[in-house]
Amino acid sequence: MNSSRRGAPAGFKKRQTSNSETGEAPRKLSPERQEQRARNVLLYQLARGAKSAHTLRQILEKREIDPEIAESVISRFIEVGLIDDVLYAETVVNSRQKFKGLAKSAIKRELSQKGVEAAIVEQVTDAITVEDEFEMALELANKRIVRMANLEHSVRQRRLNSYLARKGYSSSIVIAAVKQAEQAVNNAS
Repeated sequence: MNSSRRGAPAGFKKRQTSNSETGEAPRKLSPERQEQRARNVLLYQLARGAKSAHTLRQILEKREIDPEIAESVISRFIEVGLIDDVLYAETVVNSRQKFKGLAKSAIKRELSQKGVEAAIVEQVTDAITVEDEFEMALELANKRIVRMANLEHSVRQRRLNSYLARKGYSSSIVIAAVKQAEQAVNNAS
C-alpha cells in the first residue's frame, strides 16, 4: 500500500457533515423542489401500503416539507384518488377482522389513532353487528381452546377471557363465546 496516500479508499466519499453539526442554518429547498420531494415521498409511502391522509401529513412534516406545500400535494393526491381515507379505513376493517380477529372497538381505536375522521370510522364500522362479533369471538375461542386442552378448567377460562378481551370484545361476548367453546370441547370428549 502506498504510504504517502492518506484518507478513505478509492471510490469512497468523505462523510458530509450535517448543518446541525456545523452550526449553519439548514439549506432551504425551493418551493418547486419541496413539492417534487413531497410527491416522491407520498408515492414511496403509498407504494409500501395504504395510509391515511393524516399519517401522510405527519410523514411530510417529519421530512420538513412546508405545511402549505404538503397540504397542496395531499389535496391533489386525494383529488386524483391516490389517497382515500374511506377506502383505507375499509381495508383496515377487513384485514383486522380477518387476520387479527379484532373487535369493532379495537378497530375503531386503531383508525382513530391513525387520524381517520370519526364520521368515516363510524361509516366503515357500522356494518359490524353484535352477531358478527360473537361469531368471530367464538371462532377465535374454538381455535385457541384446542391448544389449551391440557390446562385446568379455571386456567383455560382465564386465559381465553384475557385473550378475547385483548382483541377488544365486550365482556358479555367474551363470556358467551368462552362458555360455548367450553361446551363444544366437553361434548367432543
